[in-house]
Amino acid sequence: QVQLVESGGGLVQVGGSLRLSCAASGRTLSSYGMGWFRQAPGKEREFVAGLSRNGFNTRYADSVKGRFTISRDNAKNTVSLQMNSLKPEDTAVYYCAADSSSTSWYVATVRYQYEYWGQGTQVTVSS
Repeated sequence: QVQLVESGGGLVQVGGSLRLSCAASGRTLSSYGMGWFRQAPGKEREFVAGLSRNGFNTRYADSVKGRFTISRDNAKNTVSLQMNSLKPEDTAVYYCAADSSSTSWYVATVRYQYEYWGQGTQVTVSS
């Protein structure tokens, strides 16, 4: 079983950047497909970005495509989400999640496909 802890959230102005990090313990992240989700107040938790277990495939929500990048550092056992050109609508709690069931090349985009979750980190984009 893997434990996930997110960090890097904070307050940033419109157009700014943040880099979220998800640190894992208990298992290596290369054993999992990884995803980032977010949940804004009063809204459902939504998929943001995902990385396949083999590290070769990524998927992004249309709303963040071209602005966000997901990556994995096997040496540090972390997964990151680089967020650029931030907008007020990016304000949310961001969650890191791990998927142990999908095939190595597949990027899961649905919440129930991920078994393990971090506690979340708040991102606030001010205008």
